[in-house]
Amino acid sequence: MRVFVTGATGFVGAAVVADLIGAGHQVLGLTRSDAGAKALAAAGAEAHRGSLQDLDSLKHGAERSDGVIHLAFNHDFSTYMANCEDDRRVIAALSSVLAGSDRPLLVTSGTGMSSHGPDQPATEDDRPASSAMVPRAASEEAVDAAVSDGVNACVVRLPQVHDPERQGLISLAVDMAREKRVSAYIGDGANRWAAAHRLDVAQLYRLVLEKGERGARYHAVAEEGVPMRAIAETIGRRLGVPVRSLTPEEAPEFLGFLAMFAGRDGSASSALTRRRLGWSPTGPGLIADLEQLRVDS
Repeated sequence: MRVFVTGATGFVGAAVVADLIGAGHQVLGLTRSDAGAKALAAAGAEAHRGSLQDLDSLKHGAERSDGVIHLAFNHDFSTYMANCEDDRRVIAALSSVLAGSDRPLLVTSGTGMSSHGPDQPATEDDRPASSAMVPRAASEEAVDAAVSDGVNACVVRLPQVHDPERQGLISLAVDMAREKRVSAYIGDGANRWAAAHRLDVAQLYRLVLEKGERGARYHAVAEEGVPMRAIAETIGRRLGVPVRSLTPEEAPEFLGFLAMFAGRDGSASSALTRRRLGWSPTGPGLIADLEQLRVDS
C-alpha cells in the first residue's frame, strides 16, 4: 500500500514511517524542508513537499496514495484553539479526496479527548468531548463528519508517547525540573497518565491502517496509568533535585500551562484495541525510559 503520512519526520511519525516500510508498504511523507526530504529519503520514503497550511498540497498527497495517516499538528500552545480548528480544516481537505472510496484515513487524537466518568479509565467506545469544552476534540468531530460523508476514517488516540529521549508532555515537566531545580506534582500525585513506547505506537498505526474499521476509535495505550508522583520522583532522582507536592492553587504559577494537565487523571484502557487488532505492546515502560534521562542536559 502507498501511504501518505503527515508529520512523517516527527517523533512518532518517523517511527511510523520506519514500521510501514519494514512491513512492505511504500511511504509518501509530507515535508516542508530540504532536511525533512533528506531524512525521508534516508528512511526509504518519498518526500512530498507541502504543509498543513497548504491544503492543495495535502489533497495532492492524498490523491497519490492508497491511504493516509495524519499525524502532524501544530503544538504551539499560544495559538492552541486556532491550531485545533486548523486541524479540522486539514482533515476536511484530506477527506474530500478520499470520500466514496475504501482508502483509509487515520486521524490522530489523544486519550484525554474522550468523555468518560470520574475515576474510570477512558475506553475506545467513549465518545469525544465537545470541542466547545475540549478544543482538540475538533479532530474527532471532523472524523465523524468525514464518516458521514462516506470516508473510511478512524481515530488513533495517543497517550504520553515515550522513549529515553522524549516523553510527551512529561518532557516539559523534565525541562521545568531542570530549570527550577525542583520536580513537582499536584496534591498526592495519585492521578495517573496512560503511556506507550513510540515503537509500539508505530506498530499500532500500521495495524489500524491494515485492519481498522470505519468510524472506530483505537487506543495506543501500553500502560493504563502511571502515577504522577512516581513520574515526578523518577525525574527528581535522575536529575538530583528535590521532589515537591504543589497545592492546586500553587500549580499555575509553578507549572505554567502544564498545570492544566498535571493534576488530571489521564488513565486509559486499550483492551478493545488489543482484542480487535491483536496488538500486544512490548516496549519499555514510561518509568524505565525516564530512568535513562540524561543528567547533563
